[in-house]
Amino acid sequence: MKKLAVYISFLLFVPFANAQYYLRGEIKNEKSELLQNVKILLHSDKNVYYSGTSGGFGISCHSAYDSLTLIADGYETKSFGVKTDAFQQLILKSLSANVTKNRPKLISVTKDQDFSSTYTWYVSDESYFSLVENETVDVNKFPNSAFSLNINKASYSNIRRFLTTKSLVPPDAVRIEELLNYFNLHYREPSKNEVFSLGSQLSECPWNAESKLLFLNVNARKLDMDKVPPSNLVFLIDASGSMDLPNRLPLVKAAFQMLIKNLRAIDTVSIVAYGGSVSVWLPPTSGAEKQKITASIEELTASGDTPGESAIRMAYGLAERSFIKGGNNRVILATDGDFNVGEVTEKALDELITKEKKSGVYLTCLGVGMGNFKDSKLETLAKRGNGNYAYLDNITEAEKVLVKEVTQTFFSVADDVFLNVHFNPAVIKDYRLIGFDNKRDAIADSSGELEGGDIGSGNSVLAIFEVTPKNAFAVDSGTQISPASVSLKYTLPATKNRREIKFDCPANYQSFNNIDKEYQLGASIAMFGMKLRQSKYFPVTDWTETERIATNAYNPDNYLQKQFVQLIGMAKKIYVKKKMKYKD
Repeated sequence: MKKLAVYISFLLFVPFANAQYYLRGEIKNEKSELLQNVKILLHSDKNVYYSGTSGGFGISCHSAYDSLTLIADGYETKSFGVKTDAFQQLILKSLSANVTKNRPKLISVTKDQDFSSTYTWYVSDESYFSLVENETVDVNKFPNSAFSLNINKASYSNIRRFLTTKSLVPPDAVRIEELLNYFNLHYREPSKNEVFSLGSQLSECPWNAESKLLFLNVNARKLDMDKVPPSNLVFLIDASGSMDLPNRLPLVKAAFQMLIKNLRAIDTVSIVAYGGSVSVWLPPTSGAEKQKITASIEELTASGDTPGESAIRMAYGLAERSFIKGGNNRVILATDGDFNVGEVTEKALDELITKEKKSGVYLTCLGVGMGNFKDSKLETLAKRGNGNYAYLDNITEAEKVLVKEVTQTFFSVADDVFLNVHFNPAVIKDYRLIGFDNKRDAIADSSGELEGGDIGSGNSVLAIFEVTPKNAFAVDSGTQISPASVSLKYTLPATKNRREIKFDCPANYQSFNNIDKEYQLGASIAMFGMKLRQSKYFPVTDWTETERIATNAYNPDNYLQKQFVQLIGMAKKIYVKKKMKYKD
């Protein structure tokens, strides 16, 4: 009995000897905004904790007093002494350099821009950024135009989805530079050891007799497939309830299975799936184990809500843990973009990816679905994640993106790519950049910054300016004066070295019918995009002229170009019919 009493006394004493204190609190910035995912170093036990999605935290401690250090991207690291039985309200101060961090990002810069007229457009529960069309700029006042290059192609296949279902296309779904990117027009291999080659062509403007067109062509070198570095790929797959349709999760499964067939033993694949919860569905696995990877993908089923934010964090963490130095480290997100748990706004996702991309991991976004498709979210993620964005409307498009153009999609040859064009006021009176339109909120903020893009292996980027000559004979009278000079700036992914290429556009004016067929096709693609956007710079030209130019220029042996001509025909029927209906 005595022994029992001693034992009970011991049990009662132990909790007091190891008295637990529970340190609780929340972390905010100077604007009283709650900060999530702040790293908390507790000095007494040297362990690291993190604030939750609401900025709060709770940590078990062994003493009434302790100290901790808070570390957060974009904020000053700060240490605090704390009383562990009191609720803590901790404030972090923004770094001075962070003042510019979250400014809206521009993809082109011109001056004195007025807002174009806009349309209210509703497409079920889909979301698109409101875009402001680039204006005409006076060369004497503003001779320089700078814009970011990218290889996004999502807009074209999304437009195709609308037209094949006999629907009008939302004007803000039309990004003309992505329509041009889709066809990889006028590709010319750069010289040996060069990353880029530049070219230009001056010609007539088919829709405005008083203007000319200046085509600028940027070509990225092709990587030697025998020397392509190993890949560390994390498939981030949306398996939530909204993906439970034939053109969503089943299409994503088929797309990834095509990609798997081309993996090598030196490549590594992981899978993070989210639907209700987030999990590592497949740990890092060699590309040689194709059957295992395929079986893992096939086992996915769609259910639950969409915790996209936490899934992105987990995917980046997994990519960083299996990081291959000098390799191709990339998260590939496949989703309809309908995040409904955690950070869901474009601004919040922008900030999340801005922080995560510092790890050196790229992001590719593959959009699927219709009805609740969130184009704006995926565009944000791809641009901020040093990556690219494609929309898969069918299995053929999946094969194009993940098999035929796999090096263009997944292997970057240059980051942060800008093109600066300086127009010669002795030759050019004014200019307008077609496409590369900015988001309305970025234009509205005068502090907006130009954000460079990522260019993949073997890509051709075509930019088109509509220019007005200084006089009627300034460009087509055999003058040898260059109409513009170009500076291309970029960063090499491996070394982070910044480089620049300079190029003087030659005075090579030719009539429209005599220029390269792919330049002619590019002009028709721009016309197609402006017509769909209901551009005020394209008010009189009808669908027939666009169709005529495309028909004369396309390569009948090229399936994509042939399909484009067919799309113009579809659009012509849809829009003419709608116009007649409105007149009635």
